[in-house]
Amino acid sequence: MSHILSEFLVNILVLSLVFGLAIPNSDDKTHKQKQDEHLHESSDGNHNTDYDHKAFLGEDADEFDQLSPEESKERLAKIVDKIDKNSDGLVTTDELKEWIHYTQNKYIIDDVDRQWKSHTGDDDSMTQLLWIDYKNRTFGFLEDMTVNSVSDVNTYKEMLKRDERRWKLADRNQDNSLSKSEFLDFLHPEEAQHMRDVVVDETLEDIDKDGDGRISVDEYITDMYAPDASADQVPDWVIREKQQFKDIRDKNKDGFMDRDEIREWVLPPDYDHSEAEAKHLIAESDTNKDGKLTKDEILNSYDVFVGSQATDFGEALLRHEEF
Repeated sequence: MSHILSEFLVNILVLSLVFGLAIPNSDDKTHKQKQDEHLHESSDGNHNTDYDHKAFLGEDADEFDQLSPEESKERLAKIVDKIDKNSDGLVTTDELKEWIHYTQNKYIIDDVDRQWKSHTGDDDSMTQLLWIDYKNRTFGFLEDMTVNSVSDVNTYKEMLKRDERRWKLADRNQDNSLSKSEFLDFLHPEEAQHMRDVVVDETLEDIDKDGDGRISVDEYITDMYAPDASADQVPDWVIREKQQFKDIRDKNKDGFMDRDEIREWVLPPDYDHSEAEAKHLIAESDTNKDGKLTKDEILNSYDVFVGSQATDFGEALLRHEEF
């Protein structure tokens, strides 16, 4: 029994290692971002402010320590001063949009720096990361251990296959190594035009459970919603999503999303996420309906922006000279 438990714990550790070093889906702003957007409204129909916190504060919002409302407001007030670039006492849509775009870019840059160092260490002279080195560091354990089940082996092999496909696309000069800028494309393919086919490929592979090369409405819903046997009824947002699939996602009305329809869903050409979120936050907090926010309006709606959570992240942003 102890041997079985030990193998189980080893496999859990290995999964953590792989998802920390390989390309975890949770780091991609593709169809996972779409899942988060669906959760902008909670299942009971109330507004889900967690989504706004992440948009306003970046991925670091997940690491926030619990603070009192007073402490949250104090830190938020300092951030508002940074957002108000012309110091006129008003936060406009453009200023808020720029801030949200900044937080998202900061997350990407920090993520690339962190993962680059995990592979190169503190050797600043390393300007290229070889595929063989990345592969050995990320998946080398497969040669040295017995995996618990066939499904585990297949999972790791699929992750390796995905990484290699991404790598080849990111490797623009085809020298089988990545510069740091190419590594950014590898980690965040949604940010690079030449990588967007792989975003569609991975979305399709994640959601298309029957492998027919398209996404049905049931597959689309199942990807973001697991029915609760104890629930009396399906949440309203799920019903709306099913209708959206039929009315909007499925352009040719054949009952499925094909590759072109998937691309338009996960990578809409004319959609500015930062602008949409900025407009939403202003609509939530603009009590006098003038289309702008005063510091008081933001602080009075602090729960929309940061809730009762804030960390040294806000102070770190204040120290960042680029914004």
